[in-house]
Parts: sequence; structure tokens; C-alpha cells
Amino acid sequence: MSMNVHINSPNVKYTDTHIEAQYCYQTSSVHRDGNTVTVTPCSTEMTFRTQRRVPRLGVMLVGWGGNNGTTVTAAVLANKLGLAWKTKTGVKTANYFGSFLQASTVCLGSGLEGEVNVPFRDLLPMVHPNDIVFDGWDISSMDLGSAMERAQVLDWSLQEQLRPHMSRMKPRRTIYIPEFIAANQESRADNVLTGTMAEQVEQIRADIRDFRLSSGVEKVIVLWTANTERFCDVVPGVNDTAKNLLAAVQAGAEVSPSTLFAVASILEDCAYINGSPQNTFVPGAIELATQRGVFIGGDDFKSGQTKIKSVLVDFLVSAGIKPTSIVSYNHLGNNDGKNLSAPQQFRSKEISKSNVVDDMVQSNPILYQPGEKPDHCVVIKYVPYVGDSKRAMDEYTSEIMMGGINTIALHNTCEDSLLASPIILDLVILTELCQRVTVRPEGEDEFQSFHSILSLLSFLCKAPLVPSGTPVVNAFFRQRASIENIMRACIGLPPQNHMLLEHKLQRNFLPLKTTHVNGYTALKKVPLPENRVSITNGLCAYGNDVACAL
Repeated sequence: MSMNVHINSPNVKYTDTHIEAQYCYQTSSVHRDGNTVTVTPCSTEMTFRTQRRVPRLGVMLVGWGGNNGTTVTAAVLANKLGLAWKTKTGVKTANYFGSFLQASTVCLGSGLEGEVNVPFRDLLPMVHPNDIVFDGWDISSMDLGSAMERAQVLDWSLQEQLRPHMSRMKPRRTIYIPEFIAANQESRADNVLTGTMAEQVEQIRADIRDFRLSSGVEKVIVLWTANTERFCDVVPGVNDTAKNLLAAVQAGAEVSPSTLFAVASILEDCAYINGSPQNTFVPGAIELATQRGVFIGGDDFKSGQTKIKSVLVDFLVSAGIKPTSIVSYNHLGNNDGKNLSAPQQFRSKEISKSNVVDDMVQSNPILYQPGEKPDHCVVIKYVPYVGDSKRAMDEYTSEIMMGGINTIALHNTCEDSLLASPIILDLVILTELCQRVTVRPEGEDEFQSFHSILSLLSFLCKAPLVPSGTPVVNAFFRQRASIENIMRACIGLPPQNHMLLEHKLQRNFLPLKTTHVNGYTALKKVPLPENRVSITNGLCAYGNDVACAL
């Protein structure tokens, strides 16, 4: 069920093409001199402008025939067709659980009957997952119906309903450089491009253009959900600048397949997202994206164990408890686990999973001395029997008051691709939305877009890619709050502060007032338009009830 959120305020203007909101951005400038900390509040008036028209979106997946690629395609198809299927525990229906845009809500304020919450997806005009058109590449020529069966993720009765549709889809030939992935992947590689490196990049560009033309989509986003590669050395003269990287492609120097896809996407003005942990975005790729004003984001989907870690360590440190040892074991049986059984590919994953606690540790100098970190060990073992049902076992040991010890042990069984698929959807939908948002700070004449390195995607990534000099934030709720509050700014609402002062004082300082909401008198039960949420002069109306002051 969709909600129509309309802000009735002199600071928000709706036109046929845009939502334009005046917004006061408040920050603090902090100066530390010895033990004295001086804080200076700052505010900047800004104008947010969001295009209202949602384009037809095409998503091209690198690794389309893998577990993630087949699962996300099948899930969107099942939702679009409204499928239901029987399991041993009953009838299941298609949904988008696990997507924070589709399946979580935002609080707009408090009313007579409590809080008013609306789905994230309804704050601003967004692409609906059902409307996404998929295409992509894979080293395996297997059609998506057969690849779905090979992945062993979805229930068989659901696969039977999807197979006639999925079998008509077949991945395009892709770039394959064996040195970058595990040797055990060679048996799959029967759908690969030939020719020079430059010719292969040109073919990828031609594929993007062909997809755009043949499918009728207006915008294309490319996302890497293929195998984890080994790290690529950053070499001066090869991949350190955009010019050198393009020359390296022409010369056939060492450039990873994921970086080649990034180059092709950027040259076609398509946003590119890296869902694996390798260092796809070498300095030359970042410079190329910045020069052309194309969004890039990554790295590595934050889906299961690492997402728990970003919550639990944040909780412990925020509670004044000192994590001293974090040990994580993973048993993974799908093709991702098979690829990660090779040492160089595992090293890429180890790096992305190990840095996730750094910002939380650095935020508390009471618990940690400069340079001090918890012991942090990550182990991944390939266990074919468990398939896509990943086992994650974690032990968090912390120091508590007076030398005491607290140990938390977790066992997490999670179906890997069913966690990653909604993240893929959130990544591409959020990226597309950001392409329609521009901001004009006070005193400037021109509107500007977000930085090419789209750090807003950090919430969905283990190793967030951020612009140079930008703090890296991994803490789960800080990342989510960043997305929520930027969306609120786009419609002229202040950040959600959770203070609820009107409920914490002896006398409510926000008395109810008689006002009008869309022509109706407030404080009375009135038949407002169905599924309509309006905010007027601090009052909120929802459904058939007019709520109290926010």
C-alpha cells in the first residue's frame, strides 16, 4: 500500500517537475586546545530540488547468472507476477523483506493515536523494484532458469513457476581474466569475450548501449555482483590517474575485470556499484568518475554477519563497554564460498570485514588509547553441504567494570543470497534517486549534485567508499540516520531527533491548535483522502484522523 506524503509549508514548493525545499543545515565547528573544547554552532541555508518524474530503470548485473543475480531477478519477477507457493510450513507470497526502502518505515511525528510511520519508499518519488528491467553478463552461458536451479536458493515450487520466464534470459559474454579469481572457477568460464583488453571494454560499452536501446529504459545502472577478485596493486603510471588508466586499458596492462567494467560504465555515463570487496576503484577510476560526474559506490554488500557487527559493536561502545576481542567464523557453501577458498580472494574479503569496527572504536577515547583496537579475527571456510545457507559464528569478548569480562556468542544461519538481493535493489534505487537530487547552498548561484563517490550508499556496504578527507562511518544507525535525514531535507523536514520534549515536561508546551489541513478543520474526526499524510503548521493528519502537534 502506497502513501502520498505531502508537506504543506511555505518552505516547500511542488511544481509539475520538482519538489523544492528550503532547509537549514545545522552543524558544529569544534576546536580543541588541550583540555578545552570550544564548540561553535553553524547553520547554512540550503535549497534541495528533487525531480519528481521517475525514469524507467535498467540494471545490468556483472555476474547475472550467479546466486545473487538469479535470486534478485527471480524475486522481482515473483513480486511483479504476485506469485504464491507452497512450502512445508505453509503458503508463502512474494515480498521485499530485507529492503530498508521497501520494508522499513520512517516516523513523521506523533499524533492523537501515537506515532505516524510511513514506508521509506514513500518519502520521495522512487523507482519501484517491480519496474526494474534486468540484463547483464556472466562467465557461464547457462540461462537464468537453469542458473536459478543450480543456485539452490528458492523453493522448488516457486522455481517451477518462474522457470518459463527465467529460461528466456541469458547472460551476455563477459570479461574473464583468470589471474584475478580462483582457479576453481575455470570450469564455469564458457561465455567469455576475446580480443584485446581495449576491444573487450568497447564490447561492454556496446552491450550497455544495446540494452538501453532494445529494452527502452531511460537510465542504466551497472552493478558488480560477480566473484571476489584479488586486490590489484596501485601502480604509478598504470592506474593512478584517469589518463594513465585509460592508456593502460589500450596497452593491455594489468587492470582487473571489475575496474574494466567500471571504466566502460563511466564512459557510458552509467553509475557503477561494486558489490564485492576487491579494490575496484583504483585512483584512476575514481578520477575518471569525478571528471565525468558519474556516481560510483561500494564496496562489498553488508548483508549478514558484518551488519550484525556494525550494530553490536556500536551498542557495546555506546554503552561504555569495551570490546577487546571479536572472532568471526563463516561456513559458506555456495560458489562465493568456493571462490573465497583461494587465499588471495579471501584476503580481499578479510580486509572488508575487518575494518567495520574502526570508526566506533575511534569514537571513544575513554575506552581505547590512540592506536588501540580489539583483536579482530575473521575466518571463512568453504563447506559445500551448507550451500547458500551460510553459518556465521561470532564471539565478542568485552571488558566491563572493575576488570570484569563479558562474552557474547552468536550463531547466525542466514540464506546469503536472500539477504544480498534486497540490498542490490536498495543500492540501485537509492543511486537513481540521488541522480535526481540537486542542492544549492546559500550564496551560490548554481545547483550541484552529490559527490561522484556516493557515500550515502555506506549503509549497504562493508567497506564504504567515501571522498578523500571524509570520515568513514560504519555504525549501522548513524548510516541509516544519514539517509533518512537527507530524504527528510529533500521535503523540508528537520532531522528526526527523538527528543519528544512535549512528553517529558510536566506541561505540554505544544498545545493543540485549530487549523486546517487540506480544507478540513483539525482536532476533529474528518474523512481525509485515503492514504494521505499531510503536515501543516506543525500538525499531522493521517488517514481519517487528524493528529496532534508534532
